[in-house]
Amino acid sequence: MRAIVLKEIGAPENLVLIDIPTPAITENEVLVQVKAIGINPVDAFVRRTKEALDWVYQYKGTEEHIILGWDVAGVVVETGSAVTRFKKGDEVFGNFKFVGQANAYAEYVAAPEAEMVLKPANVSFEEAAGATMAALTAWVSIMDHGQLKKGDKVIIHGASGGVGHYAVQFSKHFGAYVIGVSAASGREFVLGLGADEFIDYETQRFEEIITDADLVHDTVWSDDERHIERSLKALKPGGTLLSLIVYPDPEFIERAKAEKDVTVLRVNVRHPEESYLRDMQAIAALLASGAIKTHISSIFPLEEMAKAHALIQTKNTVGKIIVKP
Repeated sequence: MRAIVLKEIGAPENLVLIDIPTPAITENEVLVQVKAIGINPVDAFVRRTKEALDWVYQYKGTEEHIILGWDVAGVVVETGSAVTRFKKGDEVFGNFKFVGQANAYAEYVAAPEAEMVLKPANVSFEEAAGATMAALTAWVSIMDHGQLKKGDKVIIHGASGGVGHYAVQFSKHFGAYVIGVSAASGREFVLGLGADEFIDYETQRFEEIITDADLVHDTVWSDDERHIERSLKALKPGGTLLSLIVYPDPEFIERAKAEKDVTVLRVNVRHPEESYLRDMQAIAALLASGAIKTHISSIFPLEEMAKAHALIQTKNTVGKIIVKP
C-alpha cells in the first residue's frame, strides 16, 4: 500500500510517499481502507518537534517508518476474530490511538474496534474524517468540561478554524448565545455557522466588549498566559475558562477561583477514555441529523501531504483540511 512517512523532524517536505506492506490486524481491530484523512495542527507540530514526536506519537526509536495521523474515514475490509460491532463493508470513522501510533497517513489502517464508529450514510467520507479530532476536541471542551446549558453566553476563540467551527455549532445547537472570535476575514463564515455576535481579534479587544460570559473556549496558541488572562476578564463570576493550548499554572488557577470564582480547566483530548465512544456517537448523530456540518476548505491527494501540512501550520485555515488516498 501507499503511505506517507516522515523521513526526519523538520519541514513539510520531509513527508514522502512510499510503498509499505498493508498492516496486519489483531483480534480486536478492523482493517480500514482509508477514503479520507483529517489533518490537524497537532500533526504539523509533531512533524517539526522532537518532544511532540516522543510524546504524542510515542516514538520509540525502533520503528521502521514514522507514519503520522490519527483521523480517518473509510470502509472496513477485514475484521479481527473478536470484533462484534463491525462487519466487512461497514463505513466507519474515528480519531484512534491518540496519543500513540495510529499510522493514519496510508491507504489502509489497523484500527481498534473500540475507537471507531459508523459513518452516517448521508455524510461523505471527507466530512466524517473532518469531524474526528477537531469535533471531538470541541465537544470535550464545550460539553464534557464546560457542561454547556441552554442560555449560556459562550465565547469561542478561533471560531473559523477546525475546532472552533464545531464549537460554534455545538454551542448554538444546545441553546447558547454564541460570540465567535476570529480575524475579520472569517466574519461571514462564523455568523453563517449560527454565531450571534462576531468579534474581530485584530481590531477589537474581546474582553472589553464581553465581561459576563459563562464559558470561554480559548484555543489561542501562546507561550504564556497573557491570552487566558484576557479570557478570564471576559468571564462573569462563577464562569468557566476552557484552555486548550496553554497549560495554566496552579497559581493562575487558584487566583481565578479565589478572586473571581472562575473555574479554569485545561482541556486535553486523550483516549481511550470512558467518554470517547459516547462522544463520537453523539457527534455522528448530529452529523446524521444535519444539526452540524463539516466545512472543508481544501482537499489534497495523498501525494500532496506536504502541501496540506504547509497550509495547516499557518494556523489560519478555515474549517478542515482533508487528504484523500
